[in-house]
Amino acid sequence: MIWFRMKRTIKLGAKSLWMHRLRSILTTLGIVFGVCSVIAMLAIGEGASREAQRQIARLGSRNIIIKTVKPAEEQQASGEDSSMTSYGLTYADAERFRATIPNVEVVVPLRRINQQAWYRNRKVAVEVIGTVPWYTDIAPVRLKGGSRFFSAIEAMNQQRVCILDESVIEKLFLIDNPIGCHVKIKNNYYYVVGVVDVVSPIKTNNELFNSTDAPSSDNGGVAGKVYIPLTTFKYSFGEISVQISGSNRQMEKVELEEITVKVHSIDQVKATSDILEDMLSRTHKKKDYQIVVPLELLRQAAESKRIFSIVLGSIAAISLLVGGIGIMNIMLATVSERTREIGIRRALGARQRDIIIQFLSETVLLTLTGGILGIILGALIPEIVTRIFAMPTVVTGSSLVLAFGISGAIGIAFGLYPAYRAAHMDPIESLRHE
Repeated sequence: MIWFRMKRTIKLGAKSLWMHRLRSILTTLGIVFGVCSVIAMLAIGEGASREAQRQIARLGSRNIIIKTVKPAEEQQASGEDSSMTSYGLTYADAERFRATIPNVEVVVPLRRINQQAWYRNRKVAVEVIGTVPWYTDIAPVRLKGGSRFFSAIEAMNQQRVCILDESVIEKLFLIDNPIGCHVKIKNNYYYVVGVVDVVSPIKTNNELFNSTDAPSSDNGGVAGKVYIPLTTFKYSFGEISVQISGSNRQMEKVELEEITVKVHSIDQVKATSDILEDMLSRTHKKKDYQIVVPLELLRQAAESKRIFSIVLGSIAAISLLVGGIGIMNIMLATVSERTREIGIRRALGARQRDIIIQFLSETVLLTLTGGILGIILGALIPEIVTRIFAMPTVVTGSSLVLAFGISGAIGIAFGLYPAYRAAHMDPIESLRHE
């Protein structure tokens, strides 16, 4: 019996809405665009957040990265006269970290420089990275089939071996097999022993991995990375860089640009970071270093994502609120138009509850129809954004349920007052209405 009444009420509501098709469609559009904007904004926010967390996670949740930073006083003094300044991390720092901190699993020192790489008559600009054989323990690099990283013996003997990433291979070797070939960097030839996946640059708020200006290449930037032993790097490129500006000559001595410390467990990251800060503050007179903890960046990214989602969701919810107000306005006008119909139904024995259910069902039908169409459109827009603007977007099931639930709730919330007003009309006065 209850199911029969419900079916009859829904059928009656649908028939009433169909009689005013244009008005119903225009009213539904407010809900459609509101639901669509909720889903699309949450998808864009979720995609941006996951991409940021993925980038930060590549740094390693158990890693602590210490980077050389030029002190402010050295930057102000540069260009005033010809002199040499020394700052930054040292080999002694790396050895001290390894020997004195008990929960350290591995310590990886690193040097960087931008150079031209040659193979036959082709050249590209590359970033040369001097590091240690266990660099792969902390870095997101993966060796391609058949290749290898340089060994401890090669590093100890300062052998000129190198590993190239795939982007360098594509521009420098074209179709040739790079393994076993020699690449010229500066004045020396390096034997290629391995190939690794391309590691895209990671950018954080403090520009952790921004490198210095590179020599120009065919594409106007650095083509990729070349990894060589740190001992070979020190012997080939030295530790002193010279910058000439007019009659002034500035020389800078930097032993290491970066040291990555990996601890045994995530629980030890914060304590180890504090120990490193205390140790460096004691051994460095100037603030020529920066400590970055990827785990903390991940937590900050998660908090930023939460705030971002709240802001975007709130903005989109406003459009749903506007759509709900439009529905209430239309339903109030509908009640006024159907006053005589209401009087007839009351005279034939319809209760106030029946009138409320009738008008409320029409409102819910409008909002749920708009919600379904909004979900379809809201799922398509993020895909379009990703294809056109190359922005990562993620449509989650929770956002679809949330948007659909809000549309239904708006139908009930904004339909109650018109339905209540219709149900409490005086039947006699309603019958007299023309």
